[in-house]
Amino acid sequence: MKIYIGTDHAGFELKEALVSYLHGIGHLVQDMGAYSFDALDDYPDFIHPVALAVANEIGSRGIILGGSGQGEAMCANRVKGVRAAVYYGGAVDIVVLSREHNNANILSLGARFVDEDEAKEVVRVWLATPFSTDEKHTRRIAKLDK
Repeated sequence: MKIYIGTDHAGFELKEALVSYLHGIGHLVQDMGAYSFDALDDYPDFIHPVALAVANEIGSRGIILGGSGQGEAMCANRVKGVRAAVYYGGAVDIVVLSREHNNANILSLGARFVDEDEAKEVVRVWLATPFSTDEKHTRRIAKLDK
């Protein structure tokens, strides 16, 4: 699977670990930055390109990171066709439901709230979870895209 990944300074270290992890489990990864740590960078500069790429490439997914993941998801969700879900710890069921019910194509991780092992597990589960394709979920997503 093609996965676009991007972050600002807050998620830089975790992004680097996830890029290696994703390559290791057989995914094609396009790193959209940040490419170095800069405490003054701005998350939209890295998140918006990920969202555009995912929206324009059917079957691809995105992983975005920031301090909480909230602003990053807000940025990504402004792009038509993107459905970004936030995870910053807690029950992994939330990412399962984001795939099964919402066909989330971007996962936004709160890097200040999850450690590397938890992030890898959440990403693994999220990537492995299919969309249910139940009519009610398909109908609701179509309404979002109107």
